[in-house]
Amino acid sequence: MSTRRIFLLSPANVGGERAALLFRPDADFDLAHRLRRGEASLGETFAFISGLYFRGKLLYAERFAAPPQDIPGAWVITSSFGLMPPDTLVALGHLRQIAAVPIEASEPRYREPLERGCRSLHELTRGECDFILLGSVATMKYLEPMSAIFGDRLLFPQEFIGRGDMSRGGLMVRCARSGEELNYAPLGALTLHGPRPPKLPRMK
Repeated sequence: MSTRRIFLLSPANVGGERAALLFRPDADFDLAHRLRRGEASLGETFAFISGLYFRGKLLYAERFAAPPQDIPGAWVITSSFGLMPPDTLVALGHLRQIAAVPIEASEPRYREPLERGCRSLHELTRGECDFILLGSVATMKYLEPMSAIFGDRLLFPQEFIGRGDMSRGGLMVRCARSGEELNYAPLGALTLHGPRPPKLPRMK
């Protein structure tokens, strides 16, 4: 395993109820105002939409990323723009474009930008960096486009197996606070469907 580490964050559901609040013309809260001006980051927008799960991914990546110099340590998978750093500024128009494209391995509007982003990132890191997927591996929508490019450099937290999204989010928040990093393994070495682990203790 490389000492260099970049995190790949699965996206929020831009077609859900929380996202619908941002699209309302009468939305009168700070994030909605800044989205209309194109002054909101992708990370905070997805954290609002997804809640604990995406917030956990952001906190975890910020704590444990170890990228090569001058390369962001976290990248968000999007449905239509490939890979984007979480601090990328977005507007409502960007969210509409993201919402219009399904995340399916067979969808070229999703797959081709993602593959371009992965190839560029792999070349920038000169093949000397691990890429940790913070997202589900139960389907091929992320794995198929990325594994062909990153190969054995694409890893996944072993402790995610058997957990739902909220449990994963809570686990990552706890790890970011404690400084205790998860264990990563190549996707080929993992059992994708395991027994559900015990519930996490309540956070203080």
